[in-house]
Amino acid sequence: MPSPALTLPATVEDPRTPQELAATVRAFAARRELWEPLARFTTPERWYHRLAAGTDHEVWLLTWLPGQGTEIHDHGGASGAFGVVRGALTERSFALPGAGGRPPRTRALPLAAVRSFGPRHVHEVTNTGAEPAVSIHAYAPALATMSYYTETDDGRLRLDRTDAVED
Repeated sequence: MPSPALTLPATVEDPRTPQELAATVRAFAARRELWEPLARFTTPERWYHRLAAGTDHEVWLLTWLPGQGTEIHDHGGASGAFGVVRGALTERSFALPGAGGRPPRTRALPLAAVRSFGPRHVHEVTNTGAEPAVSIHAYAPALATMSYYTETDDGRLRLDRTDAVED
């Protein structure tokens, strides 16, 4: 958590919609003094730190060295938003298992891009660039579980596991 001396940005009280979460991400992104001193880059895993938690949401800071990324995952029924505050990221979003076989959609997320999504979103995020990246993420409700998937040869997803989210 940020030092008690720091004032958190004005955010929507208990944001629940993807649009409210995106506004929360933008408010935190605008307050560089809150997150920039906390950013750390680690290998082999990405680094993350919870910036804030409300009664029904949370905000995280994540860092990404070139080549680092997530597995294909969902957010356990939480809606979310994330914004790129340094560098650039790439997102591939997928159809849910059993929802048809549409191919993954790839989006380039440059500096200042904010991406919001509903509770049934499945994606992977990767730093495909040559420079480190930093992003801010907000979820409502706070993450309790995340499910991880494997992409099959025919482009569909297979559930691998569901994990509890820890700080």
